[in-house]
Amino acid sequence: MPAPGGGLLRGERTGAGAGRPVVVLLHGAGMDSRLWDGVVPGLAAHHEVVRYDARGLGRSDAPVRPFDDVADLLAVLDHCGLERAALVGLSMGGETALDFALVHPERVAALGLVGASVSGHAWPDDDPEQAAYAAARRAGDAGELARLELSIWASLGRGAPGGALVEAMVAENAERRIVSEHYLTGAAALDAERRLGAIGAPALVVHGDRDHPEIGAIARRLAADLPHARAALIPDADHYLPLRTPERLVALLLEHLAKPA
Repeated sequence: MPAPGGGLLRGERTGAGAGRPVVVLLHGAGMDSRLWDGVVPGLAAHHEVVRYDARGLGRSDAPVRPFDDVADLLAVLDHCGLERAALVGLSMGGETALDFALVHPERVAALGLVGASVSGHAWPDDDPEQAAYAAARRAGDAGELARLELSIWASLGRGAPGGALVEAMVAENAERRIVSEHYLTGAAALDAERRLGAIGAPALVVHGDRDHPEIGAIARRLAADLPHARAALIPDADHYLPLRTPERLVALLLEHLAKPA
C-alpha cells in the first residue's frame, strides 16, 4: 500500500466473514502486525480483517521524511476502499485509533482499545524504568531498548503464550523503531486525552491485569470519558495481550462488533 510521501506499507487483507464492519488492526510501537497472529483467525471467520506494519516497522519501508500515523491509516483505508471501519489498536495503535477518530469521525464504525496509550497523556516523571527507557531511545541504543521493552512490557516472560514471538518482534524492530520515531510527528498536538468526550464511536476498552500500572490508569480514564465505552480487565495478560490471551480478546471483540453502532 502506498504511504503518504513515498514508500510502501505492507500488510494483508483476509477473511470471508460477511459481518460488518471490516476490522483494521493497529499494532504498538516496537512491534509489527504479527502481534495479531492469534487473533486474526477468529476475527476473520466473521469479519474481513486488515492488518499492516506501521511505517518503518516489520516489512514496511523506513521513513525518510516526517510522517504521521493518522495520515498513514487514512491511506490504508482509502487503498482498501473502506469508507468506514472498526479500528482495533494496541498501545501506540490505540493512540492512533483515537487520534483518527477525532480527525475523521465519519470513517470510524467502532473502536477496540487494547492496552491503549492516548495522545496528551502525562506519564509519571519519577518512574525509573520509564526514565531508562526514554534514555535508551534518545541514545539510539537498540540493544538496551529491546531489553527494557521486554522487562517493562512483557512481564510474563518467554514462558507465557506467545513469548518467543514477542522476543522476536522486539529484537527485530528495536533499531527500526529508533529510525522511525525520529521522523514521527503529529500525535501530541491532538491531545486526545482532553477531547475524549468528542469521540462518538462505540468503544471497547481492554487491558491485562499484568500490564504496566499506567496503562491501567489510562484504561480507566478512557472508560470514564469516552461517551460510549465499556471496559474489560483480562487476567493473566501483560502488554502483549493479543498473544497472551487471544481467544478471550476475540470473544470480547466479536461481541462488541455485533452490537449496533
